[in-house]
Amino acid sequence: MREKFPAPSEIKSYQEIVLLKLETVIMVSSMNLELEEDDLNENHHAQDASLIEQARGGNEAAFGDLVKRYEQKLYRVIYRFVSDRELAEDLAQETFLRVYERLDQYDSARRFAPWLFQVAVNLTIDFIRKQKRRKKICHFSERAEDKSFDPGGEDPHTKWELSQEVKHVLGMLPEKYRTVMILKDLENFSHSEIAAVLNRNEGTIRWRLAHAREKFQQLWTMRENLQDVEITEEDDD
Repeated sequence: MREKFPAPSEIKSYQEIVLLKLETVIMVSSMNLELEEDDLNENHHAQDASLIEQARGGNEAAFGDLVKRYEQKLYRVIYRFVSDRELAEDLAQETFLRVYERLDQYDSARRFAPWLFQVAVNLTIDFIRKQKRRKKICHFSERAEDKSFDPGGEDPHTKWELSQEVKHVLGMLPEKYRTVMILKDLENFSHSEIAAVLNRNEGTIRWRLAHAREKFQQLWTMRENLQDVEITEEDDD
């Protein structure tokens, strides 16, 4: 059953849009959308550190345990960027391979999870950039099955599910804004975690997220006019 497509006047704030996304639209059916609480506690960090030290010593089973701890969450984050299950699986595997090869470079004073997701996000964004340059795939929701609006055709709002529309609007945002929205609003990373993943200070992340939400809402409310809106990058560093 398709969701009723809300008019801009029916959505008073960005926060309502976020709730709609989380509750009804961006669906990975068998996955939990919340970060597990124990990912953030000291015991979990100590367990990660122990497994890393064992893996550095040649214990492949220990690294396998690290993979099991993070594989679903890592896959889910990558999938948010590429909207392709097989591709997300391939990029997740490549991420774990790169992390394994660089274990001797890992700073044990840092938490493992932000470093892991930093590798994953950088790898995914680099892949998307290369593919966009080669014009072999379209970014995010602008894949073949997610066709662009045609002002001369049928009203797309009667055909598109809300999830596709949200993906389409997210796909129109500049990369740096889309990235923080995915990590914060869809995956519930904290500001400090996002700062660690993107190698930026927390103030920059908060500023960037605020602007991302503002631009998302701007695009969202303009969608019914089928206007092509270009959002430009801004310096925030």
